[in-house]
Amino acid sequence: MAEPIRLLVVDDVRDHAQLVAEFIALTDGWSDAHVEIAASYEEALAAFDRDRFDLAFFDYWLGAKDGLSLLREIRQRGIETPVVVLTSRGAEEVAVESMKAGAADYLSKAQLSAEALGRAIRHALALSAEERQRRQAEAAVRRSEERFRALVEHSSDALILLDGDGRVTYVSASSQRHLGWTAADMLGRSIFDFLHSDDRELAGARIADAVQRPGATITQELRFQHADGTWHHMECVGVNRLNEPSVGAIVINARDVTERRRLEDQLRQAQKMEAVGRLAGGVAHDFNNLLTAILGYCNLMLDEIPAEDPLRQDLEEIRQAGDRAAALTRQLLAFSRRQMLQPQIIDLNTLVRQMEKMLRRLIGEDIELVTPLGPDLTPVKVDPASIEQVLVNLAVNARDAMPLGGRLTIETAMVDLDDAYAERHVTVIPGRYVMLAVSDTGQGMDAATRARIFEPFFTTKEQGKGIGLGLATVYGIVKQSGGYIWVYSEPGHGTVFKVYLPPSDVAASAVRPVEPASESEKRRGWETVLLVEDEDAVRALAREVLRRQGYVVLEARHGLDALRVAERHQDPIHLLVTDVVMPHMSGRDLARRLADARPNMKLLFISGYTDHAVVHRDLTPGSAFLQKPFTPENFAQKVRSVLDEKSTGVVSRPG
Repeated sequence: MAEPIRLLVVDDVRDHAQLVAEFIALTDGWSDAHVEIAASYEEALAAFDRDRFDLAFFDYWLGAKDGLSLLREIRQRGIETPVVVLTSRGAEEVAVESMKAGAADYLSKAQLSAEALGRAIRHALALSAEERQRRQAEAAVRRSEERFRALVEHSSDALILLDGDGRVTYVSASSQRHLGWTAADMLGRSIFDFLHSDDRELAGARIADAVQRPGATITQELRFQHADGTWHHMECVGVNRLNEPSVGAIVINARDVTERRRLEDQLRQAQKMEAVGRLAGGVAHDFNNLLTAILGYCNLMLDEIPAEDPLRQDLEEIRQAGDRAAALTRQLLAFSRRQMLQPQIIDLNTLVRQMEKMLRRLIGEDIELVTPLGPDLTPVKVDPASIEQVLVNLAVNARDAMPLGGRLTIETAMVDLDDAYAERHVTVIPGRYVMLAVSDTGQGMDAATRARIFEPFFTTKEQGKGIGLGLATVYGIVKQSGGYIWVYSEPGHGTVFKVYLPPSDVAASAVRPVEPASESEKRRGWETVLLVEDEDAVRALAREVLRRQGYVVLEARHGLDALRVAERHQDPIHLLVTDVVMPHMSGRDLARRLADARPNMKLLFISGYTDHAVVHRDLTPGSAFLQKPFTPENFAQKVRSVLDEKSTGVVSRPG
């Protein structure tokens, strides 16, 4: 069990500090936090000297000094604790000054509440975690650079001498280690013979310029071809010493920076994918609200229109288009890691075996399916349906890469990703993983394609053959499951996708199959339902569906409104149907507030996605959740199913 976080509250008015501590005790998720109070600038420094804190709250005014001075001083001492500045002044310039000083957040005391403090704590801790990840990535790059510097100090850089025409007159022994060419291979040849064709013109211009200026220094990164055919990025520093009798050459000191370039490219790619993911998730969430209303009202109209009515065909076209749009948003949510997962402890080998028959039909008779499954595989905690989607998407990708047939191999194994591997892949945490590898003998990919395959809407297929979300969906599912995915491919040599999932420390249990809707789910209702949804169109649709099913509907636009409605309603409320993320109060907070007065009330969450960490943590398998967009039929079935679930409280029908 994780230890409670440690918080420091610094305020020269002890009553104010105590109030902050009391609010923290009321926050959702941090009520068990250990809170220490410092009443002065000096007490705060002493507290930092003797202890470590996960987060600190500084009052802006601390007697003769201020909280920003304290923030700057702890930073000078190397203390990286995230800080939230509190002040009774609400001026914008104070907020700007606080953020410039390095504060993670800024709160006005006039607006202080448990909810505001909870948001500030989550925000500050998230920023701190991101900063740690960034420092780790930068540290990996720095370690790479330090290794190269150490090699230089031991004469490991490539040293090459050129005459005025660019011919090689001398190469050091270290050059062979870097480039694979012996001295005999290089002596007397033009340096341009070893450069990438795109770099030759630039290199020639730089050398020609240096020849005209004795003592001139030129610096340029160039791509050298290794003897094995690969390309190495070499950071070259050249000095014109042609007029010096003891040298009589242009001296080139070349450092291999290939690894550094690769790490930087990985870091940039990770940042780009994260940014695109946030955009895609936001678009999908808003789109799901629109689709819920469009598909919902379309289905309601279809229920009312006779089969022979010519309008029915038009409505069917609308519904089919809406279903396709809903599938698209599900893929966007998967890529952006904002879909709702239902993780279970499963055995990956069992899942692969169960899918073999379906996969054989999917890839066709011209492709051989081979499944070497590793023994003694540790279970993993994942959403089985999502991992099945990963396998299907990778199998389809492999099938399309082998139009003339070939072999598809699905392999599992336990693997150790060591520190050396983690240094080459900056987002990986070293450790033991369950590997799922999907490889094909198809046409393979070049480097430019590999760099973009996980981007949404990127595809190499001809127009109309795919929209480019299959591998983006795979990427999102693997990331949301806490794993990593890497691709290895070369043109003409096939492709291997390797998925690494963290093992579970719990024994695998049987996965309960999804059962079809029972007769109880099809019955009409009579119970009272409190419906809370901030989107007017979605709320109106849900209200109409519930009323058609016979339920008594109480509705509210947000959590505070719902509390007032519930307080005025003296009769039982049998079910709370609430959106997860709403203004003023989350669905989880609302449910907690209502549960005290109405312990027998049941709960159904609805959402386009759940992006609040605290809410997401509470939506464990077994919690009632319905993903938007939903149809009137599955909404009605879900409501009936939740109401009919057995509970400790008995809800009786009025006579």
